[in-house]
Amino acid sequence: MSALDGKVAVITGATSGIGECTARLFVEEGARVIIAGRRQDKGEELARALGKNASFIRTDVAIEADVERMIAHAVEKLGRLDCLFNNAGIPTQCSSIEGIDLARFDTALAVHLRGVVAGIKYAIPVMSGQRSGSIINTSSVNGSRAGLGGIDYSVAKAGVEHLTRCAAVELGEKGIRVNTISPGPIATGIFGKGAGLEPESADRDLDAPKAGIAAVVPRWQPLQRIGMAEDIAQAALFLASDASRLINGHNLIVDGGISVGWPAAVVRDDLKAFRSAFRAAGASGS
Repeated sequence: MSALDGKVAVITGATSGIGECTARLFVEEGARVIIAGRRQDKGEELARALGKNASFIRTDVAIEADVERMIAHAVEKLGRLDCLFNNAGIPTQCSSIEGIDLARFDTALAVHLRGVVAGIKYAIPVMSGQRSGSIINTSSVNGSRAGLGGIDYSVAKAGVEHLTRCAAVELGEKGIRVNTISPGPIATGIFGKGAGLEPESADRDLDAPKAGIAAVVPRWQPLQRIGMAEDIAQAALFLASDASRLINGHNLIVDGGISVGWPAAVVRDDLKAFRSAFRAAGASGS
């Protein structure tokens, strides 16, 4: 028996990256999956590749009517909704607070936070009627650790984490679990899109994001490996499955230890520098 046999899942941002990888894994594990995203051609192509247990609906999560239609589509087509993975995202705006473009800030909040609120809002009537359901929201280590991402992205992801806690408390009595996944740097096309590359090219060629992540992993991440979309998909599989049936309001951090502390090698070098400076200052003062 597979982990998601008989379950129906809706995944936003599912035409590339983490969402696409999760859609593929969920179908492999027995789920029927609604692929939601803005790119019609890519979404329909993925649905055809995944076969009869996948279908696509064009969805912009920043538009409430699109989200309402997405949930209605799942119920009309498949009769229920067991998992909603609010995963849609756009590249971060890398600027100072002083120089931030507030229109782009509003767009980031609309996609990363307001879109999650909308997804939860329209999933509730379906899941509460079933007395069961798992809602998974994609956050980021940037939601709890400052300085690694753009202000718009980081603030929105912090909002997602607290939204998850609020929703988990409210919806638990209805049998609905709400949890968050917080990835660290994951090699996907979102980096290339943020740099201005054409989306298909950015999704296809991951050499640049892998190289960028590899350059900072030694100083940032205790576990010395590059995060891939598959790592997040596996976390989503766990939270969507009955194996996590008592987990609610949790933030599952998948970051190789970035949020825990500096890598041991970095600390060793820093402590050597500290001791050397300490001894030198002590010697000069004697």
